[in-house]
Amino acid sequence: MQNFHSESINRLFDAIKTLNTQEEFYAFFEDICTITELKDIAQRFDTAIMLDEGSNYQTISKQIGISTATIGRVSKCLNYGSGGYRLAIDRLKEKNNEA
Repeated sequence: MQNFHSESINRLFDAIKTLNTQEEFYAFFEDICTITELKDIAQRFDTAIMLDEGSNYQTISKQIGISTATIGRVSKCLNYGSGGYRLAIDRLKEKNNEA
């Protein structure tokens, strides 16, 4: 993966870490992203979850409304990327098991 680390991105991540409630997350991300960008990010994460659960590309495409090319990119990141999808999915699973 391309190294995109910078002081600006560090500052963005530091700002995100200060958010505490879902309402704060909504307010921040509605300001910083377009609604389309935010929905696209959510679709990619939903895709990663479905891939992790064993769903095939056609099922994911039909259910989420995302192209098979994008599913392929998400799959590549899930399996060979930096581990971000895996970390987030595993933590969500842990949280859901605690509930």
